[in-house]
Amino acid sequence: MEVWIVKNLWLIPALPLLAAGLSALVPQRCRKLSSSLAIGSMIGAFLLSLCAFVHAVQHAGHENTKEVFNFAWLQFAAGHAGILKLGWVLDPLTAVMLVMVTFVGTLIFIYSTGYMAHDDNFTRFFTFLSLFAAAMLGIIIANSLLLLFMCWELVGLASYLLIGFWYHKPSAAAAAKKAFITTRIGDVFFFLGIMWLYHETGTLLFYENGAGCLEQSALAKMVVQTTGLSMAVSTAIGLLIFAGAMGKSGQFPLHVWLPDAMEGPTPVSALIHAATMVAAGVFLVARVYPLMSITGDSAGFPIFSANTVALQVVTWIGAITAIFAATIAVAQNDIKRILAYSTVSQLGYMMMGLGTGGVAVGIFHLITHAFFKALLFMGAGSVIHGCHHEQDIRKMGGIRNFMPATFLTYAVGMMALSGFPLFFSGFWSKDAILHSAHGWPVSQLPFYLGVAGAFLTAFYMTRQMALVFWGKYRGEKSQAAHHPAKSPLVVLKGEHVRGENDPHESPRTMTVPLIILAICAIALGSIGTPAWPWFQSFLGDHHGEGFTYDVIKLMVTSTLVVFAGSGLGLWLYGRKQRNTADEPDVLEKLPMGMHAWFANKYGIDELYEMTVIRFNAWFARACAAIDEKLLGVLVLLASYFTIALGWASNAFDNFVINLGFDQGCDGVSRGGKWMSRLQGGRVQIYLRVIGVALVVLVLFLIWGGGK
Repeated sequence: MEVWIVKNLWLIPALPLLAAGLSALVPQRCRKLSSSLAIGSMIGAFLLSLCAFVHAVQHAGHENTKEVFNFAWLQFAAGHAGILKLGWVLDPLTAVMLVMVTFVGTLIFIYSTGYMAHDDNFTRFFTFLSLFAAAMLGIIIANSLLLLFMCWELVGLASYLLIGFWYHKPSAAAAAKKAFITTRIGDVFFFLGIMWLYHETGTLLFYENGAGCLEQSALAKMVVQTTGLSMAVSTAIGLLIFAGAMGKSGQFPLHVWLPDAMEGPTPVSALIHAATMVAAGVFLVARVYPLMSITGDSAGFPIFSANTVALQVVTWIGAITAIFAATIAVAQNDIKRILAYSTVSQLGYMMMGLGTGGVAVGIFHLITHAFFKALLFMGAGSVIHGCHHEQDIRKMGGIRNFMPATFLTYAVGMMALSGFPLFFSGFWSKDAILHSAHGWPVSQLPFYLGVAGAFLTAFYMTRQMALVFWGKYRGEKSQAAHHPAKSPLVVLKGEHVRGENDPHESPRTMTVPLIILAICAIALGSIGTPAWPWFQSFLGDHHGEGFTYDVIKLMVTSTLVVFAGSGLGLWLYGRKQRNTADEPDVLEKLPMGMHAWFANKYGIDELYEMTVIRFNAWFARACAAIDEKLLGVLVLLASYFTIALGWASNAFDNFVINLGFDQGCDGVSRGGKWMSRLQGGRVQIYLRVIGVALVVLVLFLIWGGGK
């Protein structure tokens, strides 16, 4: 008997999709109605997700934890093979992702009502936000790679609309186009992988009673077939699909769009970097993990292994991305851009966890990261809101005195991201990745890159905390200092006098979600500790080791690395606070111009500008020149030839066909007129004709008889 929640899983993305459609029809003045529709739809989706999660937990002990509902969507040929099916799946991976996206998304939606309260396009913003959430939820429930790809592209569309929401800013419009085009590069390879997979298996359903493309029969067929490069077909298809994940999840070298996505409103940044778009790529790799991990043993039988070529590529790309983005983050001064490169780095950790440890390891960090990174971005938005839209951390300082709630919650997010030991979820999820990388038989280098990335993460987050929240405020001076009689003064803690231009705490619609996320950033770590690896067991990893000697040694090493990174950050930025925003950064003293390399993002954007973009521009100009000079001339000649042919045809018609036809018609007409006289009904004419005929006959007979 089909379970109700499995059959009706489509309602979860349908609710925000319906809210987006209704909100699109709402007039701009109906701001409260638009936000209520969006938030109400997400709350409804969250409650349904909880039902799905509870069912998945109850069903977790069964042999088959994947429940599907498939249906015929399109028939393009006769027979069963001509039916294209779609469907959705409920398994532990789907359940945890649904709860995370709907819960974090709901908090971001509520936060947005305060952050966007004064925006003229308030209703349009919530329309796009609801569409974004619906598309991501569609990706999560999809049991068909085709349905997943449809929602995947909807996520790309929604991100384009939201990143460029303030389209009147040239930088926002450019960032939206950059994100859209860069992710499309990965999607082209993704689409090729989809077509190849359909060609090999005849289906795009993941699971269908043993006949799905991720089930044993299909995988066994693909793993024994090889390409021209002696690579298994399953590996080649897996790498093509991973290219799509690289674009969405900002993996090197397709990471360049993600930092620029900060041009959108801060709630968009939180949604993209925490719960939706960037998580989609990691989720995709987790969903098709059987395809990437399948290999054949010496007898040719398919087995699953974490050492396949596809997963090795995932691991190396993830490790390189983790350290690459972390080094860039240390030299950034935009509060959101630091967090953006932090997201790129943490996504690298997730990919590394998937490659070395499996689905449970990578997804555990994805879930914990979603909460503390949403907390950090929303906290950054609160700081920006309180500092009158200032984003340069050099022009901040002392914010903790003005925004205590934001400070405390941001500190929790910072420690969770940095991996402070024991009490923060990021510590446990990051250590699980490092432990898996340490035991990876292929190479130890990803582990050392991960350790270096952990050190840099603690360093640049401590740097950010010190410059934003400690010291004295370095922004625009308060008007109270210049016009004390005209400025409303507020005494804060008996010692700080605040004027109208000083930072101020955000409204409760923004701070309450921060508090909830801060609690989650602490509590979530408990579900995946070595002592109680419930999360790993729920996702199918039954190899919990407990607190073994190797685990404890790694925990101690990780703790020392985090303390070293934070200690260095405090030594350089906390011990001696900068007095003005114009003071040079202490990292500028690094040798060989390292700080400039970090600050300029290694010149990757400039490299693309000089190579890919310049070649594309040259190719476009060449195509335009060919179109104008060659094809245009050919088209013009063809048009002249067509005109000449038309003239010749017209002349032939007029002077040959029409003339001959007209003369023939005249002859027939004259003959008809003459013959008509014989039929006039006058007896005299008939007698004359008969007489002439008799005379002619007589003459003929006489002539003939004489001979």
